[in-house]
Amino acid sequence: MLETFIGITGTVLGTFGALFIAYGAAIAMVELLARETRIRKQSYRDIRWTFTTRILIGLEFFVAADVIKTILEPTFQDLIILGSLVTIRTIVGYFLGKEVKELPEERKM
Repeated sequence: MLETFIGITGTVLGTFGALFIAYGAAIAMVELLARETRIRKQSYRDIRWTFTTRILIGLEFFVAADVIKTILEPTFQDLIILGSLVTIRTIVGYFLGKEVKELPEERKM
């Protein structure tokens, strides 16, 4: 019973992470098209910020899903995948933090 719940929870979190990244990509594409067709005057920097934050949040869900799945059967391959995801998330978080420092105060909220 507990294994089923943990498996379903991990799958739901992973799926949500993927959907959130796809959602961020869709928003970025719409904003890019609006900018290129001059419908909206938004900077590439703002579009990149929007997409990057959604990637980061999606990666957080992937990490949570992998941590939960690793609880059931912690194989060496699972630990490598988990370590890779945490590393990617850390690198993306580092560069995202650099971007946040460069943003004007009103954009950080």
